[in-house]
Amino acid sequence: MANEKEIRTKIGSVKNTQKITKAMEMVAASKMRRTQETMKKSLPYADKIRGVIGHIFKANPDYKHPFLVERKVKSAGYIVVSSDKGLCGGLNVNMFRPFIAHLKEQKSNNIKTKLCLVGAKGVQFFRSLDVNVVAATTNLGEEPLGEEPLVEDLVGAIKIMLDEYTEGKIDQLFIVHNNFVNTMSQKPEIKTLLPIDPSDKDDLQEHWDYIYEPDSRDLLDYILMRYIESQVYRAVVENVACEMAAKMVAMKSATDNAGKLIDELELDYNKARQAAITQEISEIVGGAAAV
Repeated sequence: MANEKEIRTKIGSVKNTQKITKAMEMVAASKMRRTQETMKKSLPYADKIRGVIGHIFKANPDYKHPFLVERKVKSAGYIVVSSDKGLCGGLNVNMFRPFIAHLKEQKSNNIKTKLCLVGAKGVQFFRSLDVNVVAATTNLGEEPLGEEPLVEDLVGAIKIMLDEYTEGKIDQLFIVHNNFVNTMSQKPEIKTLLPIDPSDKDDLQEHWDYIYEPDSRDLLDYILMRYIESQVYRAVVENVACEMAAKMVAMKSATDNAGKLIDELELDYNKARQAAITQEISEIVGGAAAV
């Protein structure tokens, strides 16, 4: 058994670690709430712009924008959203695992794949795999507080994938991210971005047209671009909320485990102290008997 000094040192070390994990848990909880508010604010915009696309598309059935045309799939692109930092449990691995299975299925169907990676953990993970990475962006939302990514940080990577689609180098575009269910649950999701199906909107039962300025086609081109950007941004923000929720749960578990370890060490310390006292008493009694 370790002596009292060693056990006291271990107890002090674990208590310091517990303070750190508790602080990280509270920070993650605060950032998660803020990110959830941002996520909720983006929902009305995304839903409204989808409705506008549906109305314009129905008003101009002869205009076939490349983003709205289905074609035979020979190559597919993926925007993979992961976290920039760790300490969030199995959040990223739980998303990568089904995505790798999906890529293998695409390969078996002779469909080529291209990846755009958002987040440092995704870059680190796919670096060692045999995949075609055409774009990557990391360290999103570093300023000012680090919890809310900016659309400007995503535009470059998004444009690369949209150019690939427009030029016919890919025939489908997907986004892979974690879907925020609740604080304790995050679900991986692979969602189709392109081609857009404007006819699947339920609230387009009533249809109206707009007065266009300068031109309906130019407007549709612009809105489709903004729509894709809004969908990617929404996925990135949602993934940040998942990251903070997973980090909060992981840090709470670490704090609880530290508490249990401290209890065990204190018990060992008391045993060691009691053994030392017992030994000292035995030595005193033995010395007195010898006299």
